[in-house]
Amino acid sequence: MLMAFLIALLAVGGWAFGGRTGLMIFAALGLLMNFGAYWFSDRLALRAHRARPVSREEAPGLYRIVEHLAAAANMPPPPIFLIPSESPNAFATGRGPGHAAVAVTQGLLELMDERELEAVLSHELSHVRNRDVLIATIAAGIAGIISSIGYVLRWGLLLGGGGDREQRRGSSLAAVAWIIVAPIIALLVQLAISRTREYSADASGARLSGDPSALADALEKLEAWSARRPYEFAGPATAHLFIVKPAREGAARLLNLLSTHPPIEERVARLRAMAV
Repeated sequence: MLMAFLIALLAVGGWAFGGRTGLMIFAALGLLMNFGAYWFSDRLALRAHRARPVSREEAPGLYRIVEHLAAAANMPPPPIFLIPSESPNAFATGRGPGHAAVAVTQGLLELMDERELEAVLSHELSHVRNRDVLIATIAAGIAGIISSIGYVLRWGLLLGGGGDREQRRGSSLAAVAWIIVAPIIALLVQLAISRTREYSADASGARLSGDPSALADALEKLEAWSARRPYEFAGPATAHLFIVKPAREGAARLLNLLSTHPPIEERVARLRAMAV
């Protein structure tokens, strides 16, 4: 429903910008961006976080857990990558079970016991099985195009246009409304999609591992230690991928209001309720 609303908002913007022609232009842009996201987002995300492939000899326990969970989820085990960071975190990327990867930080391996590590990885494999990474990437692409329409309209206002004064005034008011309101709505919907997929991956991961309490314990640890050890490669473009939002040194608390993740307290409460 949220994705449909986001696509409808893009369609309205394209139509308002240039009627049928504008709608076709922005539909083509949307397809082009989503095609790129579909094929290249996993490699770009891994490269952005300096992730390197880790061998079975380096991390036999990690391989054992991933292969066990993948078999339980009836999916091929994804390649495993290691991020050179002491900040504990993990993410999954890729367009689906056959084209995915799981990346964990060095800090995560040092912090979690085996039970908690299995819970974290079950969350990430659930993202892969549910194709959440692809959904979030498409949502981000559509939201970006909507914001781009605002930039185009802003330049149109600056350069002026034809028509009589009343027409220009009406067009200007509509353009200003779009420039201000539409990108905000698109961002909020994109964040709502990200948060709903996190709740879904928590529930799916808890069922996959069979231990909701372990995932709840892991989330509480991650929340506490992420703040103590800020993540040096953090950035807004890939924050939605991680199991908890990466903490940045000196990040403003106000930014937490526009988080890609639900509150840890709410996620933990839902998991504790599943364990009862």
